[in-house]
Amino acid sequence: MTIKLCLAGATGWAGSELARSIASTKDISLVSTVSRTHSGKILGDVLAESRLTCGIYASVEEALTNPCDVLVDYTKPDIARHNILTGLNRGAHVVVGTSGLTEEDFAEIDAVARRQNRGVLACGNFALTVVLMQRFAEIAAKYIPHREIIDYAHDTKVDAPSGTARELAFRLSRIGDAAVTVPLDDMVGPKDTRGATVSGTQVHAIRLPGYVLSTEIIFGMSDQKLIIRHESGSSARPYVDGALLAIRNVSSLVGLHRGLDTVMGL
Repeated sequence: MTIKLCLAGATGWAGSELARSIASTKDISLVSTVSRTHSGKILGDVLAESRLTCGIYASVEEALTNPCDVLVDYTKPDIARHNILTGLNRGAHVVVGTSGLTEEDFAEIDAVARRQNRGVLACGNFALTVVLMQRFAEIAAKYIPHREIIDYAHDTKVDAPSGTARELAFRLSRIGDAAVTVPLDDMVGPKDTRGATVSGTQVHAIRLPGYVLSTEIIFGMSDQKLIIRHESGSSARPYVDGALLAIRNVSSLVGLHRGLDTVMGL
């Protein structure tokens, strides 16, 4: 059975790499895409890939006039929520690659997904090395209560922390809040220097030229520390395999699920 797919953000950095890879698959077919910049064109003409013959639309509402099984959102946080809810209400399962959604957004998405009996798989990062970092961090958090997250990205990234850092903090919150020796209210000096409390963990977001995407979590114990760090390269290729895995498995879910390991059997 071929999965009919609508891809929002198909001409962006991650979306275009995913689209080119889908052209080589036999079980996934792109039936429509969304890109306000290139609306009205054929995707293959924009990406120089003749096998991609679907049209590009300016909005997800227009794109979904072509029935699909799965909607993938690779856009921006200010429109992703709308796209996801629209997809669910049109009967599609949804894979979310957009970062910056809030816990309130996720709660609403989960409620709509369950009402529509559809699955949503939200991944702050589709790279398999990120999935392993998250799992290793969950193991460490069971034994080491003190931890902080450092989130690195290029200077033009508008959302902070990144979806990867948010997802990591959320997953660790299910184990428990991080221990803090000196409460923030007792700090001397600007409290913002201690970062933001995200799902019970202090997170520090660095935005500088020279970085692509990187997430580091530091666990501290007396006279010892554990550092787990993920580094991304300059291409979007590491995210493709995870995204394809999510597309192929999201229909087995009902409601919102966070993290690619949901469908990896880890």
